[in-house]
Amino acid sequence: MSASFDGRDVFRENRLFLNRIIASILAMLLGIAALVVRLIYLQVTGHEQYASLSRDNQIKIAPIPPARGMIYDRNGEALADNFVTYSLEVVPEQVKNLSGLLQELKSLITLSDDEIAKFQSLRAERKGFESVPLRLGLSEEDVARIAVKLPWLTGVEIRTRMMRSYPYRELTAHVVGYIARINEKELANLDPAQYRGSFFIGKNGLEKSYETLLHGRTGYEEFETNVKGRSIRQLGTTPAIQGADLFLSLDIGLQKIAMDALGDYHGAVVAIDPTSGKVLALASKPSYDPNPFIQGISGKSYADLRDDPAQPLYDRATRGAYPPGSTVKPFEALAGLELMNLSPARRVACPGYFRLPGSRHKYRDWAHSGHGSTDMRLAIVQSCDVYFYDLAYRLGIRRLHDFMQGRFGLGQATGIDIAGEKAGLYPSEEWKRKHRKTEWAAGETVIAGIGQGFVTTTPLQMARATAILANQGANVAPRLVDTIKAGWTVENPYPREVNQRWPIKAEHWNFVVNAMVDVIQRGTARRISNGLTYRMAGKTGTAQVFSVGQGKSYKGMKVTKSMRDHAWFIAFAPADAPRIAVAVVAENAGHGGTVAAPIARTVIDRYLLGPKP
Repeated sequence: MSASFDGRDVFRENRLFLNRIIASILAMLLGIAALVVRLIYLQVTGHEQYASLSRDNQIKIAPIPPARGMIYDRNGEALADNFVTYSLEVVPEQVKNLSGLLQELKSLITLSDDEIAKFQSLRAERKGFESVPLRLGLSEEDVARIAVKLPWLTGVEIRTRMMRSYPYRELTAHVVGYIARINEKELANLDPAQYRGSFFIGKNGLEKSYETLLHGRTGYEEFETNVKGRSIRQLGTTPAIQGADLFLSLDIGLQKIAMDALGDYHGAVVAIDPTSGKVLALASKPSYDPNPFIQGISGKSYADLRDDPAQPLYDRATRGAYPPGSTVKPFEALAGLELMNLSPARRVACPGYFRLPGSRHKYRDWAHSGHGSTDMRLAIVQSCDVYFYDLAYRLGIRRLHDFMQGRFGLGQATGIDIAGEKAGLYPSEEWKRKHRKTEWAAGETVIAGIGQGFVTTTPLQMARATAILANQGANVAPRLVDTIKAGWTVENPYPREVNQRWPIKAEHWNFVVNAMVDVIQRGTARRISNGLTYRMAGKTGTAQVFSVGQGKSYKGMKVTKSMRDHAWFIAFAPADAPRIAVAVVAENAGHGGTVAAPIARTVIDRYLLGPKP
């Protein structure tokens, strides 16, 4: 049996009591010491941090998004405009029950599932104290419905915002592009200081290429808030700086003429000032209306555009890579004159086909009966394929590639100031070894001589090459933006290149240009010479979409519309003092002189002679 505690042991009892008092005093001293240390930390070390947090409970900084810069044509017509609209917005951190709030707002105005989904996506990307748009473009009736309930809708705001519009719609969609909501990937690469409060960004065209300048500089507003987070008074403001205005060299009147002239054909028209590289028209057809993209196009509408066989979203002027066909012949003739010192009087027999030495394969001429004995001028005027088969074979692909690409930029991006331009291709032996893993064949040189085979160019490249020819060898850099006006010092992200010149001998240039004038007067484009009041130099082209086998006739074959030849035409005028250079391609339209040349004539007439009364 264990011993019981003796309550009469006074000494032991007093010692236990004393130990407890000492332990309590030590605990109190430790607590006081910890409290003192904490007070010292709060008053000295953490003063700045907690003072700042205290101020932040009362002071908020809100971004002031800048007004986006405008885009004008050369005559001051607005191609990208701004207008004021009402926006329904929510500050998430001020809302206790967000799903309940959304349901209440749906009972007041129409809110689609797409709008709510976009709001939730934006909310996830933004800070909790930032205002997030829920519905853009509120009607006056919508504003009135919400305003009545606004005092009881904590965290809900009605704001005025600047919205974008594109008044010329399809006419400028591929040039100007459009803005749309910033996505998560874009937001990660943007300067947060500049894009706080901004919800839109340029997606393509000039809107994308000049985004930094068009966006402007974000301002900030500092204001005091109450415990519910509502603004009490404004403390200070750093104003936003409006985005830069862009003035283009493009003429919207000429752009409309080009689009109308294409009629029902799909294709492109590019017009350039040959002395400066300023783009006067850049038309691609079919096109689309960019306005629905701003607030968010529906999935079905976008799918309809994306899956349309006509490809309205595709910019044919800068991205359409087509075989240039016979439009390369004047440049090839210059190569013979400049590189081989070839006599223009040299004649080649054209029986309607060409054969390589030791080969039985026939490379056919477009004229099955041939052109007979043909010199260089007649070969350009009548577009004799056999003459240029022979010339290409004599030059060789190395010299052809270096001349066509080095001097006229074929198969090479022009560097125009809109994103997405394709380079096309002017092939070489090295290119084929690298990409096709085989050696170059002589027959491929022959086909390249008439702008077929591997050769592809864009309408923009052909317009630039035509401008260089018109400019007697001086290189030009195509540009859409002519002038930038901003409230701060700006640097053009697309500086103009220093012009380079590979001089063309005067006698060679005159010979080729005069032959191109004869193309209009008595050659393959003579249909457009009637009533012409100025000298135009031009060249037709017909580019095959598919190959025709030996012994078969293209005309005798049953082909669908999509398999018909593309019609090309290049021209500049006036021939003796060029002011405009044009390239036209009409898809599956047949002969260049029949379809493409009249389109070019319409555009050049409008530019040189002005609008018809």
